[in-house]
Amino acid sequence: MANRGEIAVRIIRACRDLGLTSIAVYSDADRSALHVRMADEAYHIGPSQASQSYLHIPKIIEVAKYAGAEAIHPGYGFLSENADFVDACTTAGLIFVGPSAEAQRAMGEKTAARRTAQAAGVPIVPGAMTDEGDDTAFAQTAEQLGYPVLLKAAAGGGGKGIRFVRDPKDLLTSLRTARSEARSAFGDGRVYMEKAVSPARHIEVQFIADTHGNVVHLGERECSIQRRHQKLIE
Repeated sequence: MANRGEIAVRIIRACRDLGLTSIAVYSDADRSALHVRMADEAYHIGPSQASQSYLHIPKIIEVAKYAGAEAIHPGYGFLSENADFVDACTTAGLIFVGPSAEAQRAMGEKTAARRTAQAAGVPIVPGAMTDEGDDTAFAQTAEQLGYPVLLKAAAGGGGKGIRFVRDPKDLLTSLRTARSEARSAFGDGRVYMEKAVSPARHIEVQFIADTHGNVVHLGERECSIQRRHQKLIE
């Protein structure tokens, strides 16, 4: 499990049900965490900073090969939507439990996902597609879209790197904060902007597929009950 906390615990329980050996990784801050104590094996991968542990691809691959793992489950957040991590797993002969690198690049990175949706004729919220680090361009785009606007991490997920901006005077501060949070959470500080929709509902339709051509969808999931852009109930 290339993750920690609640999701790592859930994966360990699934491994037990399937009769699989579970291998946990942990940073300095998580030495005594529940997932470390529950796993069949556990390996230290670095200091408390996520950028030097749970986001450190070479170290995770090194530990997986040392432990004799056959597959890596990324959980959510961290490297779960990182196509380079999928490529690294494939190169190392490890199974990545999740979407292919091709699918990750099409949908995991949010600006690429917007382009993919547009190409398929799917309506999307108006917004700026890329972050070139030009604050002036962001300010101009915000004026064109009209406030309020949302700043979002391009490589994001799990509610990290999102800022709701209601007033032009707050834009530059929010940009800096969003970039910093995105860089810390995902190793990628790029952000993009969308017109904020308020009030809104957060509805998801999820798909599950295996390597044998079997695909099912899980129907609609109501995910609107949130705190700080993170879902509390699904």
